[in-house]
Amino acid sequence: MANISFLGTGLLGGAFAEAAAKRGDSVTAWNRSADKVNALMQFGVKAAATPADAVRGASRVHLVLKDDAVVEEVIAMARTALEPGTIIIDHTTTLPVLTAKRAEQLHTAGLKYLHCPVFMGPPAARNAQGSMMVAGPSALFESVKADLAKMTGRLVYIGERSDLAAANKLLGNAMIIGLSAVMADVLTLAQASDIHGEDAIKLLGMLDLNAMVGGRGLNMAKGNFAPSFELVMARKDVRLMLETSGSRSMATLPAIAARMDQLIAAGHGAEDASVLGIDAVVRP
Repeated sequence: MANISFLGTGLLGGAFAEAAAKRGDSVTAWNRSADKVNALMQFGVKAAATPADAVRGASRVHLVLKDDAVVEEVIAMARTALEPGTIIIDHTTTLPVLTAKRAEQLHTAGLKYLHCPVFMGPPAARNAQGSMMVAGPSALFESVKADLAKMTGRLVYIGERSDLAAANKLLGNAMIIGLSAVMADVLTLAQASDIHGEDAIKLLGMLDLNAMVGGRGLNMAKGNFAPSFELVMARKDVRLMLETSGSRSMATLPAIAARMDQLIAAGHGAEDASVLGIDAVVRP
């Protein structure tokens, strides 16, 4: 049985703490809002009044916080009570450059730190599903690998570079947020076309999005914009979408149309619609 602590027990942190207690770990938790910690006591989680109280005697300290500023603040409040050898496991989504700076400062001070952001919601955290990425010293990762594996369905060690998991988390969240925005426009088009929203979403199942990422996405990353769906034709389709939506608000398509117009004016109309990503790649 491990003695661990969780600093930050919002939706995700609370789910992690609950799952750890149910696995048999001795869990102490702290949150700025005490009621969120107290709600976990029914699962055997001990509530702490301060971050320092929470980490005292812990072999691992898991951070599930809002942002870099809060991470820095909470680590500072807990630091005097950290035991020698305690490993800080930071699941917070943070800015890569600040993550790298924080890791260097903590390692220089003799503290053990791994950045371990996740792709999962509270239900997945309770059931050890979803994905967790880890960046930091490989030896340190190996020492906690088995424990982290109990928290997730997929554990991926990204490498020694301390900011790499932070950067990859932003890549993934960009896809999630961007896809949500596109689906919002799909639902708007469905509304304008008198199609039930659920039927419209089911229709998206006909599209193999994984194949698009692996095919079109990889070509974009390589700077290969050989046409299979010419930009000018894609722009025509976006015009039809905007005309169909009428005066309804759209999340992404108007901005996409404007970018397409810029690229067509610059002479890229005969290239593939994926040329939208031309500025993101280095081309010879």
